[in-house]
Amino acid sequence: MDPADAGVIVPKNSAAPGSTRWIGKAVAVAVLAAVAATAYHVHGSNAAPVAAPPPPSVAVSAPLQRAIEGRLGFLGQFSAVNRVELRAQVGGTLTQIHFKDGDIVHKGDLLFEIDPEPYQIKLSEATAELESANARLTLAVRELARAQELQRSEAGTVENVDQKVAEQHAAQAAVDNANALVRDAKFDLDRCKVYAPFGGRMGTHLVSVGNLISGSRAASSPTTLLATIVSLDPIYLDFDMSENDYAAFQRIRATQQGPLADKVNISPTGDDAFTRQGTLNFIDNTLDRSSGTIHARATIPNADLSLTPGGFSRVQLAVTAPQATLLVPDAAVLEDQTSHMVYVVGDDDVATARQVEVGDLRGGLRVIRSGLKPGDKIIIDGIPTVRPGSKVSPHAGSIQFTSEQGDEGAKS
Repeated sequence: MDPADAGVIVPKNSAAPGSTRWIGKAVAVAVLAAVAATAYHVHGSNAAPVAAPPPPSVAVSAPLQRAIEGRLGFLGQFSAVNRVELRAQVGGTLTQIHFKDGDIVHKGDLLFEIDPEPYQIKLSEATAELESANARLTLAVRELARAQELQRSEAGTVENVDQKVAEQHAAQAAVDNANALVRDAKFDLDRCKVYAPFGGRMGTHLVSVGNLISGSRAASSPTTLLATIVSLDPIYLDFDMSENDYAAFQRIRATQQGPLADKVNISPTGDDAFTRQGTLNFIDNTLDRSSGTIHARATIPNADLSLTPGGFSRVQLAVTAPQATLLVPDAAVLEDQTSHMVYVVGDDDVATARQVEVGDLRGGLRVIRSGLKPGDKIIIDGIPTVRPGSKVSPHAGSIQFTSEQGDEGAKS
């Protein structure tokens, strides 16, 4: 190939050896450039463009509409309706314990026994004193009768009769005192046995057999705590309302008539659903200044004795009448640091992020307070493949409401 044909200008005056080498290099570069351009024209122009990926397939559905009552949710703690510290009324040596720690006992069951012998002796002494007083009273009655007979026959004096009357009264007082001593001795003897004041669960025994214990009638030393017992059925559930929650509750109660008999649903620790019901029977009369809350209490039936004082439970209280509410699957709600959103699919099949205000869980679904309309199509499945503003391939899905009693979350 002539260098002129390759578009290379060769200086006419270049006859030196160095100039010859420079011309050869220029010719080689030009040839390679021509070959590359030809290859690109032949092969590059025929290459097929890369196909775009298909839009992701997602399930869409309109929000589920359901009439649901508004509820307030709280965290409460169980407490016993009755709790008693068992202490003996008499002192002595503990001889028997008739229960095991944690036993369920019934009203009237024998729990502790104290050595009764000192009190049996005291009762015997009081009984003997009563018999002596009765004998003196019998003698005084007879002497008074004789003195009165002598006075009627003018063989006795009025002063003698008066003396015998006083002696009879003193003898009667001695009998009354002896009777009191007998009752006192019997009282102490009976209190050597400690019985359950009501049915419930026993705590651990705090003294052992052989211990010398002090009773409440002995003023010389403090009483000895033997054990504690708590009632279990029914059981209290205590919780606190904030001032705003209490105001909302008062608004709905203003339309109700009759005594305080509001139903509550509870979900004890370990339960997923609100399967138990109770009755709200007490609200305190003042708000706590330090916390801005007011104390409330519900009574819960506990026939199976599964609820224990000190345990925790979620509690829910109705505050509004049933009204139309939008519900979506909880998995369809995306949580940001300060907000919640769902993906809404428009008529052009483009997914758009929509900010919403959420409420509690009802029937396994999340309550949407605002941000959605009944006709909106939201993505309920396939969310990880969606990008805001991108097209999707929607297909119809369905939202199911789980009908479970009291299945609500924290707050509506």
